[in-house]
Amino acid sequence: MQILKKFSKEYSLFLAIIAFFSISHFEHALVHTTAGNLFGFSILFVVIIYSAMAVAHHAEMLAEKFGEPYGTLILTISAVVVEIVIIVIMMMQAESPTLARDTIYSAIMLDINGLLGLAAIIGGLKYGEQPYNIDSSNSYLSMLLVAIGIAMVVPHFIDPVYHDTFMLFNVVMFLLLYIVFTRIQLKSHKYFFEYKVKEECKEDEVCEPHREINAWYHALNLVVSIIIIGVLAEILSVFMGNTLETFGLPLAIGAVGVAVISAAPELITAVRAAVDNRMQTVINIALGASLATILLTIPAVIVVSRYMGMELNLSVTPVQGVMFGLTLLVSIVNFNDGETNMLEGFLHVILFVVFAFLVFV
Repeated sequence: MQILKKFSKEYSLFLAIIAFFSISHFEHALVHTTAGNLFGFSILFVVIIYSAMAVAHHAEMLAEKFGEPYGTLILTISAVVVEIVIIVIMMMQAESPTLARDTIYSAIMLDINGLLGLAAIIGGLKYGEQPYNIDSSNSYLSMLLVAIGIAMVVPHFIDPVYHDTFMLFNVVMFLLLYIVFTRIQLKSHKYFFEYKVKEECKEDEVCEPHREINAWYHALNLVVSIIIIGVLAEILSVFMGNTLETFGLPLAIGAVGVAVISAAPELITAVRAAVDNRMQTVINIALGASLATILLTIPAVIVVSRYMGMELNLSVTPVQGVMFGLTLLVSIVNFNDGETNMLEGFLHVILFVVFAFLVFV
C-alpha cells in the first residue's frame, strides 16, 4: 500500500506517458511545419529533462542506501546508458559518422567544465574551499588522458586501412579498462574515492543508515525512467533533425542537446552535493561520468555502427583537440591540492563558455 502511494507521486513518469501518446498521435502533422517541429521538440525536451530529474532522484536514493562510491557509480552508469540510447537513435536518423564523436566531446566539456565548474563556484561562494580526496581526481584524470588519447587522438596517426581493426581492439581494451578500474574503485582502492567526515554514529555502534530506503523500488523506477527517456528521444530526434535542417544549424548542436539530456541527472545531483559541502561526490560524478562516457559509450557506438553498417569517425578535430588539452591541463593544475575554490570553478566555466561559442563557429 505504501509503495502504491509512493508510485502515485511519480509525476514525471505519468507526464512522459501522456506526452508520448499525444506527440505520437500528432507527429505526422507536426513534422510538416516549422512551428510544429519547434513545438514538438520543445515539449519533448522539457519532458525528457523532467524525466532526467526522476533519474537523479532515484539514483540519489540508491546512493544514500549503498553509500559512496556506489551511489555515483549508479548515477554515472544511468546517465551513460541514456547517452548511448540517444546517440544510437540519432545516428540511425541522421546517418552522421561524426555525431558520436561530437556528443562524447560535448559530454566531457559539459561534465568537467560546465558541471564541475558550476558546482565549484556554488560551493566556493558558500564555503570558500571544499575538500575532497586528491587520490580520486588523480586516478580519474590519468585514466581520462589515456582513454581520450587512445580513442580520439591516436587514430589520426594510423593508416586508414587499420582503422576498423583498431576500433575493435579499442572495444576489448576499453571494456577491460572499465572492469579493472571499477574493481579498483569498489574494492581494493575504494578509499581513493571517499572523503572521510566525522562519524555520526556513536562509539561501538554499527553505522548502517537508510535501512528504510527500498532499493528495489528505486532501481525499478530508475530503469523505467531510462527506458521512457529512450523512447521519447527517438521521437525527439525527428523533430531535432528537422529543426536543425530548417534553420541551417550544424548537427553539432544536436550533439550538445544529447549531452545536456544525458548529463541533466548528474548536474542536478552535483549542484545539490556542492550546496551540502560534498565536493567528493561532485568529483566522482563529473570525472567519473566523463570516464564512463569514454570507456562505455565508445565501445557501444563502435559495436552498433559495425552491426548496422554505419560509418563512424571518432578522431577529434584540431579545435576539439585543443579544448580537450586545455580542459585536462587546467584540471591537472586545479585538482592537485585536495580543495576546490571559486576561482578554479570560474576557469572551468570560462572553458565551457568558449566550447559553447565554438559550436556555432
